[in-house]
Amino acid sequence: MAITAATKTSDFSGFLNPNEAAPIFNEAQRQSVFQQLFRRVPLGINGESIPVVTSRPTANWVDEAGQKPATSMGLGLVPMVPKKLAAIAVMSAEVVRANPGNFTSQLRTELAGAFARAFDLAVAYNAGGDGTPAGGPFDYYLNDTSKRVTLGTATATAGGLHTDIVNGMKDLIEDGRKLTGFALDDRVEPLLWGAVDSVGHPVYVNLPTDDVTQAIARPGRLLGRPSFMGDGVGNGSVVAFGGDFTKGAWGAVGGISYRVSTEATVTINNNLVSLWEHNLVAVLAEAEYGFVLADEDAEDFVAYEYEAGSGASA
Repeated sequence: MAITAATKTSDFSGFLNPNEAAPIFNEAQRQSVFQQLFRRVPLGINGESIPVVTSRPTANWVDEAGQKPATSMGLGLVPMVPKKLAAIAVMSAEVVRANPGNFTSQLRTELAGAFARAFDLAVAYNAGGDGTPAGGPFDYYLNDTSKRVTLGTATATAGGLHTDIVNGMKDLIEDGRKLTGFALDDRVEPLLWGAVDSVGHPVYVNLPTDDVTQAIARPGRLLGRPSFMGDGVGNGSVVAFGGDFTKGAWGAVGGISYRVSTEATVTINNNLVSLWEHNLVAVLAEAEYGFVLADEDAEDFVAYEYEAGSGASA
């Protein structure tokens, strides 16, 4: 057959439609624990400045005919700068055409999970998407807090796990902070089931969801506060964070976008490989996220630690 036109990227549009970018972003948001707990704010390509109250107004009592006191409120600005998150998936043109095991749909789901895990690791530990220490892009991260509680410290007669969790709340409140919610790693779930307070009420209650998959951030209540549990919250000995999630915010410039190419050059196994020469197709997914905390030292949060086999008691 005679050549009438060169094969173009648009020829593959039937395999990966552009309108699927939004569902990828939505799924990533649902899977991210911290995107559920922190509020989202608009984020432009040049970043945003988030107002933070630095001093609060006060009121006082006045005697009859007495002078009324004056007061003021101070505001500071915390910059939120977008940082790019990206991933490239490479497959043969035959895989795209045959789509074995519904590969292209699975790829969308896995990319969404990868973006969610990378975001959570950066917010919690300043880690890269693969867990590399100090590989995160943000200036703030929760594990920078000096407030730490080890689960399993309190004996069963002293309240067990319930007392340990309350001790984290105590550390926050005594420092003038608040506890508005919890971020929980999957590893802490076995500890929570069966844990009760001093009068026998369950410490943790999961909330019903219409999605039975364990890949999403699962809602619940811990100490009467909202919680979300999922993969990517824990790292090393840290398995959970509690704190004032109103003291942080995240944003995204649009959603996850992607490009498909059959002609670019991609690094595979540390070697540059021509996609065109090897009949390969590359899918580039990328997004831009920002994250800030009101306190650069993350003292509005407490980190809960646990070592397997330490004998934590309910």
